Amino acid sequence: MTGLQVFGNGEFELRITPSGDSFTVEAPGLARALGFRDANTLVQSIPNEEKGYGLARTPGGDQCVWTLTEPGFYRAIGQRQAARVKDERIREQVTRFQNWVYREVLPAIRRTGSYSVADAYQIPRTLPEALRAYAAEVEAHEATQAALAEAAPKADAWDALAEAHGDYSLREAAQILNRDPLISTGQNRLARYLRDIGWADRTGQPYQAQVDAGRLVRRTTSYEHPRTGEREATCQTRITVKGLKELRQRLAGQRQLTVIDGGAA
Repeated sequence: MTGLQVFGNGEFELRITPSGDSFTVEAPGLARALGFRDANTLVQSIPNEEKGYGLARTPGGDQCVWTLTEPGFYRAIGQRQAARVKDERIREQVTRFQNWVYREVLPAIRRTGSYSVADAYQIPRTLPEALRAYAAEVEAHEATQAALAEAAPKADAWDALAEAHGDYSLREAAQILNRDPLISTGQNRLARYLRDIGWADRTGQPYQAQVDAGRLVRRTTSYEHPRTGEREATCQTRITVKGLKELRQRLAGQRQLTVIDGGAA
């Protein structure tokens, strides 16, 4: 089956386009259903390879909109934890939408490989068919809950960081970034990456533009020289909470720090 397929239940609408053995989903409708302000807000936490642009038909003509690949769609659904939404109305909306996706849309796609709306409401004709359908839905639901439970501590850690203030050394920042399962880095690799993206110069000192932007800070500290015993000053580059958030977005989307070097981790 080819061409745009629209899933709807009277409250929500998903616009899905088959793509080979997979599919893409238009982000604006998904963002509304999940209670985000707009599609731009939704895709901020989605890796680059799991999102893109596509043409969508609207009353005003074709428009370029954000789209998510199949993995990006699953990620967006899984990351939106209804229990963490403060607004009660939006929280209930997110719960209804996720239940609809988990119980009707995804089972239809999984069982038939089709994106037909009619398949979403297919009724089993025999008891064995009903048992198989029920078992498949329970399995899918349990898998989703397990994935959410595994991701919850990491989400809690990053949510706590979002409320934090201050700055971190490169070693501390690398340890924090490693809480994201998509990131693997160390102090030396992170220092190289800051140079590669133009945040720091070849000596490791932050460029003033990054300091002004609130991503990096320069701290002057002193230490006792082991031979002379005199106090000497040194400058240390530190990463702010804002800088950490931007680095997480870059690294989780690009997976650029997965190589192993011979330096300190």
